[in-house]
Amino acid sequence: MPFDEAQLTALAQQVLVVIPARYGSTRFEGKPLALIGEKPMIQHVVERVGESLFAQSTVVVATDDERIAQVVRAFGGTVQLTDANHLSGSDRVWEVAKNYPHLPYVLNIQGDEPFIKPTALNAVLDQLASFVFADVATVNPDILTLVTPLADSIEGIQIELANPNCVKAVRAVSGQVLYFSRAGVPFVRDGFASADAGLVGQSFFRHLGVYLYSRSALERFVSLPPSPLELLEKLEQLRAMEAGFQLFAAVVPEAPIGVDTPEDLARLNAVLNQAG
Repeated sequence: MPFDEAQLTALAQQVLVVIPARYGSTRFEGKPLALIGEKPMIQHVVERVGESLFAQSTVVVATDDERIAQVVRAFGGTVQLTDANHLSGSDRVWEVAKNYPHLPYVLNIQGDEPFIKPTALNAVLDQLASFVFADVATVNPDILTLVTPLADSIEGIQIELANPNCVKAVRAVSGQVLYFSRAGVPFVRDGFASADAGLVGQSFFRHLGVYLYSRSALERFVSLPPSPLELLEKLEQLRAMEAGFQLFAAVVPEAPIGVDTPEDLARLNAVLNQAG
């Protein structure tokens, strides 16, 4: 269903966008401040939000470190220093959200996603609009998120299914997420050689870590203890699923380029320098 600009603008104005950015990281300390080209990573993330429909939203960087806060202030962003003892980014997001009680929706975008596409963020808002502006509201989702096709070939799908660092999502035709896992799900019992290619193309998805919560869902989520499946798979979103939250995922064409280590950053900057 297409939505006009006025509808989407009004909806975006009801969303608090929080970008958690932690200084400490076992693989890449200070990653939000790492320079991509001439700008720190966290600035790229804020700018991607500003290029999307969420430019109409309230946008806050949530950090536990004054160094990150100083950089955000320097480029004109809004920042809130949060408790350094939070166990997860969701807890950090909720600490900020408590200061904006008039906003009914909260979007969590990680501070290490400098290449998240504005069109992907727009897909989250379109997804929310499809529920908010529905003629008959039969579902009130708790959390909206994004997925992308796992790979563009059978071989690529098989490689990613075996990769525990790639989080897979099992999704119903309605868009409701049935499960997230590091394991190779869904399982193809009779093997890929005998599987219908069209069915394969509709069944295998990678999860992208963007979450849009209803305010009440986020408040409830952070009040819950870690769940058994969450502890086993080390996937926070499984806590929501075990608690009965309704999660829906929109499909976007591709995952953003990841920058997980200093080596990733060096390769990326080399490519950018070559491209001028």
